[in-house]
Amino acid sequence: MVEIKREPDIDTPPPQGPDDAKYRLIYAKSKVYVNPTAYARDNISGFACIVKREAFTSTYLFAWIPETLLTEKGQDEWDKFLKTEERPVDEDEDEGALYYGVLIDLPTSRPESYAFSVPLTSIYSLIVQPPSLSSWYGSIGINLASGATLPTLYFHDDESSSFTLPSKATSPTSSTSYPPPLSLAGQAATGKPVTSWGGEDLLARLRSYASLLRSNLQTTLYLVDPSKADIEAHTTQLFSDDAVDEILARSTYANSHSPVPAHRRPRPLSTSNAVPNPYSQHSSVLHRSMPPPLSSPGSSSQARTALLQSFANITRATRHAAQNILSHPLARPIVPHLPDPVKSLVNARGDLEWGSWVEKGGLGEFESARVYLARWARIVAEEGERARRREAQAIPANAGASSSEETSELGIFELLHSTANLPTPKSSRDPKHPIGVEVLQEWFAPDGRPTISKEKLLQEIFRRGISEKDQARKKLWPLLLGVYAWDVTEDERQRLWEEKTARYHEIKDEWFGKPEVFDRQDVIEERHRIDVDCRRTDRTQPLFANQNPDETPLDPEKQRHRRYSTISPTPNEVGAQSPSNEHIDRLATVLLTYNFYEKHLGYVQGMSDLCAPIYVVMGSDEPLTFWCFVEVMDRMKQNFLRDQSGMKKQLSTLQQLLQVMDPELYRHFEKTDGLNLFFCFRWILIAFKREFPFEDVLRLWEVLWTEYYTSGMVLFVALAVLESHRDVLLRYLVEFDEILKYCNELSMTIELDTTLAQAEVLFLSFQQLVADMDRRRAEQGDADAAGLRQRRPDGAAALVASVPQLSDELRELLEARRL
Repeated sequence: MVEIKREPDIDTPPPQGPDDAKYRLIYAKSKVYVNPTAYARDNISGFACIVKREAFTSTYLFAWIPETLLTEKGQDEWDKFLKTEERPVDEDEDEGALYYGVLIDLPTSRPESYAFSVPLTSIYSLIVQPPSLSSWYGSIGINLASGATLPTLYFHDDESSSFTLPSKATSPTSSTSYPPPLSLAGQAATGKPVTSWGGEDLLARLRSYASLLRSNLQTTLYLVDPSKADIEAHTTQLFSDDAVDEILARSTYANSHSPVPAHRRPRPLSTSNAVPNPYSQHSSVLHRSMPPPLSSPGSSSQARTALLQSFANITRATRHAAQNILSHPLARPIVPHLPDPVKSLVNARGDLEWGSWVEKGGLGEFESARVYLARWARIVAEEGERARRREAQAIPANAGASSSEETSELGIFELLHSTANLPTPKSSRDPKHPIGVEVLQEWFAPDGRPTISKEKLLQEIFRRGISEKDQARKKLWPLLLGVYAWDVTEDERQRLWEEKTARYHEIKDEWFGKPEVFDRQDVIEERHRIDVDCRRTDRTQPLFANQNPDETPLDPEKQRHRRYSTISPTPNEVGAQSPSNEHIDRLATVLLTYNFYEKHLGYVQGMSDLCAPIYVVMGSDEPLTFWCFVEVMDRMKQNFLRDQSGMKKQLSTLQQLLQVMDPELYRHFEKTDGLNLFFCFRWILIAFKREFPFEDVLRLWEVLWTEYYTSGMVLFVALAVLESHRDVLLRYLVEFDEILKYCNELSMTIELDTTLAQAEVLFLSFQQLVADMDRRRAEQGDADAAGLRQRRPDGAAALVASVPQLSDELRELLEARRL
């Protein structure tokens, strides 16, 4: 936490008298938040303000004042800010006008409040992030000329009164149509152009008091009163491949069915009366030769609609053509011999099933064109892969197949390190023969002591998985996770478990039945978070599907138990939440008890996704669910740290792993600003919980929990998913938003067994690659130490010199956790 003190501008003379220290509020924006941590509960709401310091030389200050400091000043101070937000001061008005701002006292800054006020002359640049698909609220970061950075401001426009309250119309307006266009209606109501979000409104206001230059090098960077050197550096216009597209888009051809994708065209120039920024004009000869735009502000959206309408017309034409041809009686004999993607369009009656095929891929007529084609290619590839597997099962494998390809059930899997001439890894997975109760009984002697090693147990679970029949998982998961002791007799194992059961009830009794703890404010907040998450977790499972029956406890003891077993702090006012039931309350009980067990971490959103499947497998056994969940969280605790350092480390490791294993895909993500791998965040955070069906999630988790090869196997699973779709990613998706949308919609479409087999092959490939790199580096070191001059084959010396240094994070992936 950094304390930011308000200091007078060094260029401003000190005040000469009491009247020289007036601060006039000329602009205010409410519900502007500072986020000290990653949790919404810690967000601080306040006002973003522009203040005029009236002294011998007037100075404009930019300030952020939290609501708590205004509350200390009283209601009058609140009214000043709200009044100014409703009607900002117009600098063209003189002091004798009816309204010329209000005088305020800037509150004294305190470190814990994050308040600040700085002269506009001390601000070097602004980092402006408008609202997007990945960030609901826009933000502005402030960099000072001294090198310091102020807290980032987040604009919650859905709460701000200037956006949510209707404005009073200044004068009636006439219109030839109703309703009028949005921009015209808003301008008629407010007397000024409408802005899309609060940060844009603030930037428009700041332009009245300072010159803002938007950088051509980084579109989110705005320089405040830039120097000549800054102007030259940030306004240099590079001739890119998009220049010709831009000329086409800004010509009269833009109103026709242009082949230029709509999102690649420049935004139309604003028609507002604001003074244009003199530094924002194009400087190249090519751009200066372009004529003024003739299209209206809606031309971009019109052209986009026209382009997508063309795709819709193609879709409809394809539907009618296929229906006319394939529904003909003469065509029915050949339908069984058609490729699967084409065959899927026709049912037994000859009717087209295009709608179901489109729905399967999540396609829509008005989707982004590249995402549309990418999903289509994915569906065709999947159908082709299934057909290839069926043929491979019917036809013997070709003995002369290339050794650089894996032609097993993995498909055509190209090795990523073929240049090293290493042997092809093979997957050991055998999911068709899972471990059942019969096999489990063979692994234990009559006294309950195991006859196999723990290492063998982990290997078999990794290879085969666990059967879903006869509660085999309920018996094996506690052994796998370490809840039950392994190398002991059944009597000793039962005694140790009774001690853990008693320990669970001790932790639960810290809050259960104690109103002074149960109704404490911080506990109520935790109860609310847990209850909200549990009500919407795995509601398709039978245990969680039904709501509580209407029943009244018969005695005070049952009433008391019902009171403390209902985690929701407001059971009678659930609003739009899903109804609860006994099992949802018991799941919430386990999570609240974990909150008291792990006091440093507590409950974090997403934990309910990890606990619910364990509760289902354990048959609603609270103590068993709790201790299994504790062991799972010991493995995944880093994912839920408040500073997100654990997730940042894992995404960074995945990025380095991608760079080593697939440099081409790494460079593609680099070009599309996708190296943050934000589209993999949910995968890793909750171990693909929302990417697979429930039964597949159970199979995936027990493989990950073995940590047979590495404790970071989830990263190789993520890499396997990316590698499975690399051709689509490279060929069709060239924008980060497109990659994010595509990867998010892979949910429930990924084949688990193929992905796990590829993840194993990727790890073995990585292991061989690292061993080969270490061997080459050691040989070079031995040769240099001995002072020998060796004659190497052509390119060998360059190959040794090009061996990269692996980070500690990548080497940690080679370590396996043994229980």
